[in-house]
Amino acid sequence: MRVEASFFVASSGERRCRKASAARLHGGTLTKFCLWSVCPRLLDAVFAILLAVLCGWSATASGASAQEPANKPSTLTTAYAAHNLSSKEAVRGYPIHLRAVITFFDPMIVNDGRAGIFVHDSTGSIFLFLTPGLFDSLPPGTLIDLRGVSAPGWYAPVIAQPQIKVIGYSGLPKNPHRPGYARLLSGAEDAQWVEVDGVVHSVVEEGNNINLQLTMDDGPIMVLMIREAGAAYSSLVDAKIRIRGNVGALFDVKLIHRIGIRLYCPNLSAVQVLRAPPIDPFKLPTLPIDKLLRWDQSSLLAHRVHMQGRVTLQWPGSSVCIQDAAHGICAQTGQNERLRNGEMIDIAGFIRAEGNAPMLYDAVFRNAGSSADLQVEAAPVTADEIMAGGHSSQLIHIDGQLLSRDLSSSDTTLLINSGKFIFKAILPQSLSGPESKAWENGSFLRITGISSVQIDAQRSELGLGTPVPLTFRVMLRSPADVVVLKRPSWWTPSHALIVLALALGGTLVVLVWVVLLRKRLRESEERFRHMALHDALTGLATRPLFQDRLDVGVEAALRHHTGLALLMVDLDDFKQTNDKYGHPAGDEVLRVTAARLVNAVRVSDTVARIGGDEFLVLLSDLNDPLMAENIAAKIVKSLAVPVLFSGHEVPVTVSVGVCALEEEELDQAILLKRADEALYQAKTKGRNCYVVFMPELPRVPVLDPS
Repeated sequence: MRVEASFFVASSGERRCRKASAARLHGGTLTKFCLWSVCPRLLDAVFAILLAVLCGWSATASGASAQEPANKPSTLTTAYAAHNLSSKEAVRGYPIHLRAVITFFDPMIVNDGRAGIFVHDSTGSIFLFLTPGLFDSLPPGTLIDLRGVSAPGWYAPVIAQPQIKVIGYSGLPKNPHRPGYARLLSGAEDAQWVEVDGVVHSVVEEGNNINLQLTMDDGPIMVLMIREAGAAYSSLVDAKIRIRGNVGALFDVKLIHRIGIRLYCPNLSAVQVLRAPPIDPFKLPTLPIDKLLRWDQSSLLAHRVHMQGRVTLQWPGSSVCIQDAAHGICAQTGQNERLRNGEMIDIAGFIRAEGNAPMLYDAVFRNAGSSADLQVEAAPVTADEIMAGGHSSQLIHIDGQLLSRDLSSSDTTLLINSGKFIFKAILPQSLSGPESKAWENGSFLRITGISSVQIDAQRSELGLGTPVPLTFRVMLRSPADVVVLKRPSWWTPSHALIVLALALGGTLVVLVWVVLLRKRLRESEERFRHMALHDALTGLATRPLFQDRLDVGVEAALRHHTGLALLMVDLDDFKQTNDKYGHPAGDEVLRVTAARLVNAVRVSDTVARIGGDEFLVLLSDLNDPLMAENIAAKIVKSLAVPVLFSGHEVPVTVSVGVCALEEEELDQAILLKRADEALYQAKTKGRNCYVVFMPELPRVPVLDPS
């Protein structure tokens, strides 16, 4: 038999009993009773006696600690104190002893079978890992006695070596924080028990986990919930809910920095439906496509909208486009049901602007019951007409010359020149056929598909506030959407030489014509080669070109007895820039960063973009290693200037890893590895700085998941 009691005492200083509860645990059965009407003096006496019995171990521990060394870490008794340790302090292994409530329990949060738990007391919340096999289940709301030691964790301090003793059940905490979206993204609420409102846009069920995409008033957030048997989670789509849970960090495992957040919700008991979704989204009023994103419909756009039209394109499991009487719209969807071109369908989804047109997200569709399929006719257009607007998401056909293919894409991506514009025509790999291999560079083609315009949100038409279009693309439905109008010219440099040999002294006019033809072909080849070796967004060298420059640089350094230096540059918190300001802002930051890097180095040096936000700088013919450090300092300083985008100053900083090698050490693998290790140390030091590799520099540690 065991009795546990908990008391709540007025904070005003008077020792008046608010509530007393006791629980008896016998044979697995929990019996509760409450003492409500007791004389205040009697309760004070009972409180003092029970407090001495329940907390006697604390006095004993305090007495023992007096005989221990003065520098031994003291015991932390609140979740706030444990979670708010610095990383340096958390490593010391402070003893922790909490009386807390479990707010989230995932029996296998990592692949090695460890459970992940958030616990909460009156001061805040903290995360811990539980050794496999100790508990199969700890229901949220369970009151526990928890002992352990502090550890830095993957992102923020956690409790390691936990020892848990179940006391009883107290229910989930009341009065959670209600932070805004910006505060959630800032990381200030890490691990804390919070409450937010939003509309559920999608539900994805993965094994034991349920993933919700919740859209708050000012941005989206992902929610993780543990599956409950018999629960119909799909019924939450389009519902406005109030949900409670712990804020968790999504982070880069290698660099240990936060790249996003997720809300860990214990179960459906922590979800309150504020507005139920429609029973059938296809029974919502049908909206014409040309009325979307207008003032009159703004009140509807927080929830699904319903449209009807004929199918003009389907990429199964990815996209579907429809067209009504005069306009078109495309939708992202996970449905794989095959549709026929011209089939009339109902479609419902969440609307937002994409480029210069509306687009549906998390959409669902069904056949509208039409007895006949009427093919939508493709409208003949020019590139100038598409860029002028009015044709986005519509079925069009356009003529142009095939310049080349984008070999970096897994899909069939053609680069087409039409008038003064170059655009992409994209056919998914799953829809490609052998016909696509027969399309030759230089052929004149007729392209049929759905047009989509990309805009420059930073610039706008004078006096109108309308974003300026940058380019456009055409989404194809099958290889039949590409018709060869004219094959490339037979004349090539080799054919021209054959004709010249056969002519044996042809006229001067023929000779001049051949020379001009060869010059034109050389220019075309150089243009195609430049496109293949340079990044389309920034114009910097790509990895293949950089590798070639590195090979040449190493050979030259060995031949001339000089050195080389490699600078590895990485944008700090670039994911947050994309999340907060959008991908167009991220693209602008990359373009400006590239230009600043080129201006910060010598003309003879090579700057390359090798990843999303990663750059390499090769300093060749280096006689003084100090020059590499000076250039790194110049890069950090010149790049730490905000980038202006759409009226916002987007903050930018970089971390730089530097490695310089003399003639006797020159090795490409060593150069890259040491620059990467120096970059890691720059990130660890707090970013917006550079670190020069030294032999004594700490190596990249092997991460302890605890």
